[in-house]
Amino acid sequence: MSVVEELEQLGGVARRRALLRRVDRAALDRALEVGDIERIGHGRFALPGADRAVRAAVACGGTVGLLDAALHHGWAVKTRPRTPHVVVSRGRRVPAARAREVTLHRAELAPHEIDDRWTAEETTLDHCLRRLPFDEALCVADSAPREGVGRDVLRRLAAGAKGPGSAQLRRVVAEASPEADNPFESTARSIALDVPGLVVRPQVELEGLGFRVDLADVRLRIVIECDSFEWHGKRSALERDARRYNAMVVNGWIVLRLCYDDVMHHPDEVRRTLVAAVALAQLLNKALLSTRPAA
Repeated sequence: MSVVEELEQLGGVARRRALLRRVDRAALDRALEVGDIERIGHGRFALPGADRAVRAAVACGGTVGLLDAALHHGWAVKTRPRTPHVVVSRGRRVPAARAREVTLHRAELAPHEIDDRWTAEETTLDHCLRRLPFDEALCVADSAPREGVGRDVLRRLAAGAKGPGSAQLRRVVAEASPEADNPFESTARSIALDVPGLVVRPQVELEGLGFRVDLADVRLRIVIECDSFEWHGKRSALERDARRYNAMVVNGWIVLRLCYDDVMHHPDEVRRTLVAAVALAQLLNKALLSTRPAA
């Protein structure tokens, strides 16, 4: 895949070391030189789009917010917004033609909630966690602590949440984890969280096997791996993962391998697979209990 495609899979923003695990240094330098990606800080890169969002906000008399502000702050998002997210006052009239060019949000912003042309970090988090779909909100909530936002900020938002979206905000904060590597894993976890009986944690080290997995329900012994091509592009990577999967299976784990396209674009299919895995795990556990000798 191209540098742009790899950066999109990483949530639109990534550190240099994360990109260099997927592309070679020459390709990264070329993408930067021709403007396919841009540097947003020391060792950090993003897809272009900030100028477009700022221009749209100025035209609407508003402030860049939600997903575009999240990207500006260096947080990964599930998918790059198709139209700029702009926050305007509830009483401000935006011409219909302008409104069609943006994703418009209404809110009254105090001066301390604005950082130049963007909503400030805490305000951006509050808006994203309240207003975005749960999976997109979880991606932002997982990413922000990875980039230095303290967990105390998320807890403060949850403790003071009132009004529309407050229930979702509290749920997202409760489930947020900087252990998730990227939006791919965060989105997979958001699907798993809605499966009855399935309780997964990110980046679990399997006892006795000496390696971590992307997601696991330790009680049901279900492992969920988020597989992307980068890890299997070489023979050595394929051999390594084959040994890992074999070790898990022979040690009694149900191992599911999810691909990027299914997680991001076909969540219902993924959910059906997870529901079936839970049913299988429960059946196996029941069978195991029935074979144990009575005490």
